[in-house]
This record gives sequence, C-alpha cells and structure tokens, in this order.
Amino acid sequence: MSATAEQAGARPDAIACRDVRKAFGAVEAVAGVELTVPAGSLTAVLGPSGCGKTTLLRLVAGFERPDAGLVAIAGRTVAEAGRGGGTYLAPERRRVGMVFQDYALFPHLDVAGNIGYALGRRPDAARVAELLELVGLDGLGTRRPHELSGGQQQRVALARALAARPEVVLLDEPFSNLDAVLRQQVRGELRRILADSGVSGLLVTHDQEEALSLADRVAIMRAGVVEQVGSPEEVYLDPVSRWVAGFLGAVDVLPGIADGAGRVETALGAVPCGGEHRGDVEVLIRPEALGLGSRAEAGAHALPARVVEREYYGHDQLLVVELEDSGDRLHWRGLGINPWHPGDRAWLWLEGPVTVLPISAGTARSAS
Repeated sequence: MSATAEQAGARPDAIACRDVRKAFGAVEAVAGVELTVPAGSLTAVLGPSGCGKTTLLRLVAGFERPDAGLVAIAGRTVAEAGRGGGTYLAPERRRVGMVFQDYALFPHLDVAGNIGYALGRRPDAARVAELLELVGLDGLGTRRPHELSGGQQQRVALARALAARPEVVLLDEPFSNLDAVLRQQVRGELRRILADSGVSGLLVTHDQEEALSLADRVAIMRAGVVEQVGSPEEVYLDPVSRWVAGFLGAVDVLPGIADGAGRVETALGAVPCGGEHRGDVEVLIRPEALGLGSRAEAGAHALPARVVEREYYGHDQLLVVELEDSGDRLHWRGLGINPWHPGDRAWLWLEGPVTVLPISAGTARSAS
C-alpha cells in the first residue's frame, strides 16, 4: 500500500495477484494473472470451462502453490514463488472463507454444528446465533442438511465461511446446483449477506448473467490470463476484443471504414467512433443498441428490414432482422409487449452505443 493510502487510512486490497502462474505438466493453467479485489467489494472471475479460473481461486485459497508470482490477502503476502520454496501460508492461516460448489456440509452435524465447525472445538454459541440470523436461518439450527432446501444449504455454507471473520470469502460456482428460479433469489441474498457482513468476495463463475448482476467488478479470463477487468457496464459496453464482447452476450459485427474524424461508414450508415480510428475497423453492436419500429416511428437514418427469426421470452424478444438493401443480418432485442413475427416488415436504426475496434483487436486470439 502506498504512503498516501496509509496516511488516508485506506484499507489494502482484499486480494492482490501479481504475475501469478501455475502449470500442470505441459499445461499452463494460470499464465501470468494480474488481478486485485478492492476491500469491501465483490469481484467475479468469469470465463469458459478450462480457462484457469478455478485454479486461480485455489491459488488464492492456498490449495495450490504458484510456480511464479505473488498472492497477497489484505496486504499480507500469503504466497510468493522464489528460491528455497519462497513464501507459503497454509489455507487455515490465510483468513479466507470458502464456499464450495457442492457446499461440502457435514451430513452428521446439524446446521448450528456445521457453522460452529469453523470456530474450533468450542464454538461461540452467540456467534453461531448471529450468523444464523444474518443468513435468515434463525430457528433452523437443529436441522440436518438433508432437511434443508438447496438455497438454505447454500446459506449454511456461506454462514460457515463467514464464521471466523475472514478477510475475504471465496465462492466457487456457488449457484450451479440450484434451479433457475432459486438461483436468482439466492443471488440477491448472497449480495445482501456479504454487504451486511462487510466482507470482500471473489466469485468464480462461467455464468455471464450471474457475474454481471452480482459483482462490483468483473474479470474476464481466457486461456490462463485475465483479458479485461472493469465494472459490469464497462466490460459489457466497452469490451477490449471481439472475443470478450461475444462471451458476454449476443453481439453482431459489421465491417466499417473509419475516416479518422470520429465516423465509421457501415451497412447501417455512419456510426460515431473515437477519432483515433482510421481505415478498416470492426463495429460491434449489441441487440439492445438497435431500434426497430414502423415507418412512422423511424427517423431519417432508419433502414428498411424484414424479420427473419424470433425468440420470444414474454418479458422480451430477440429477433434476427435482415436489412433489405445490403442483406446483412442483425440481432435486435426489445420488450415483448408488442410481438414481432418472421416475415414482418420493419425499419431498423441505431440508437445506442457501439464498440469500434481495429481489425487486429477485433480478431485477437480468435483461433484459441
């Protein structure tokens, strides 16, 4: 922590990873990760299967030793590769709480016993009661795990992780065993519990909606490295590459020519962009950045189009729309109140932000 931060009384980062690497044989699972989790925040590490996110979590927890780099928790180095074995603190000395994918509750202990297990041989009954109330399970302390719903079991696991007042809670795909409706409910409960307890969190997930809706910051990981870190809106609306954009949700890519003066010519017409772009570029367009309507609703820059495909979800709908002039097909997402159907004629226009990338950034690492 800098002298300025110390003088201001700022808390050090909950987690700091500096050039962290870990290989298993010839496979480098973590290939030089740089990542910080600010104190009091929830950071989600998001990525496809095999990208190294669970290995990174295990390195922070102490279940794996890094081959290179440094891991610090609350300003204290807990692992650093070096001569003579470097620095390594065992998991139980790192002041981290862990919520596993399958919750890992003890079936022979009741709820209070599972929570109290994290407090040693003589758990503080008042602390256990406090945690039961925090996670909304007061009155259920004598039940066994098999008598609880999946959401309740998840809250027991979280209470146990919080019991010893850790610096940070690590969550490994904590909602994967829940059905869709319960998953959404428990997400909100988790966010509230972490906020009420004041504990920082690091969440590992492959679910884009989960990461974007829960986290203060999202780190997108691919092939062992962190490709982008930022707030949910930053990584979604301003992706650094075509791959990041596509991984986070539906996106269309149109070729364009930038004039160096803040405009790109595309099949949709002129699109605003940063003045630093010149020549061939790619324009990344989210479905919700497009407007669709009748001729009377369309502005001067709208183009005639035809609905080709539709996915209707009730609250919203996702369409594939073909431009009549160019034949380009784009996705449009909007409310489901006024349904569209294949074959409908419409007018399409741009009404939201787009991302403009040079060809090299747009296609970076697309083959891996």
